[in-house]
Amino acid sequence: MQVFVLLFNAGRENEGIHTIRIGDRNLVLIFEQEDDATRYALLLEAQDFPVPTVEAMEQADIEEFCESTGYEGQLVPAGFVPQTDAERLLLAPPESNLVETDWQKDKQPETPQPELEPESEADAIAAAELERIRRQLEGLL
Repeated sequence: MQVFVLLFNAGRENEGIHTIRIGDRNLVLIFEQEDDATRYALLLEAQDFPVPTVEAMEQADIEEFCESTGYEGQLVPAGFVPQTDAERLLLAPPESNLVETDWQKDKQPETPQPELEPESEADAIAAAELERIRRQLEGLL
């Protein structure tokens, strides 16, 4: 049976799958209907979360993936009506998200800045002041 999941950076080396954490469990939402997956993706986007791609997969494949990675697959059937707060998370994302996710860890490392050799004591003070200002500006980012 074909089901739908939400992927980030689909087809890239740092591809990631959307999960929600409930307690110590990581759930992969497996949508039976593409429309439900698309609606959930739009809700994530409305919360300023990176926009996921809705991807069709065979249910057996995604269940095998979940088993091999320690995630739990959670099927969201068509016409699903939540009965508890935990089940409501299957239809609408939680208010908070992880600040940094595994698939965002591929950022380029900072290139070290070459050290300037001052020509005089005044230049050394100016270079130290410039370095202090640079660190302050970087701290604002």
